[in-house]
Amino acid sequence: MNEPVTRPAFAYSPGHSSGLQPGPKMFSDLAPLTDALTLSVDGQPVRARAGETVAACLLRAGVPYNRLTPVSGAPRLPYCMIGHCFECLVEIDGIGNRQACLTLVRDGMKVRRQAGAPPALEPSVP
Repeated sequence: MNEPVTRPAFAYSPGHSSGLQPGPKMFSDLAPLTDALTLSVDGQPVRARAGETVAACLLRAGVPYNRLTPVSGAPRLPYCMIGHCFECLVEIDGIGNRQACLTLVRDGMKVRRQAGAPPALEPSVP
């Protein structure tokens, strides 16, 4: 029997906080999600299909952005979905700058959205 699938809906929150807020979704499942895997996105569980990419899973879950740009802090989502544009960068299992569109989901995977430049690259304050 298929269990009802519940997934959090995420929305862009003003101020680019790392918190995930409920909001509208642009993408949805074409078929029931069976034999689902569970990954963590910024600490919240998200169900995924085996064989799909992290980017596809995040888009379906309604995650409003994958990363914030280092210079302006503008939110970015996947664009090309084939690894050319690097707009889909996320941290996966503690390793930053991973292309979500080229990475297949795994059960228990921990995904975090990236917020601008890592501290090591930011200019030091005198």
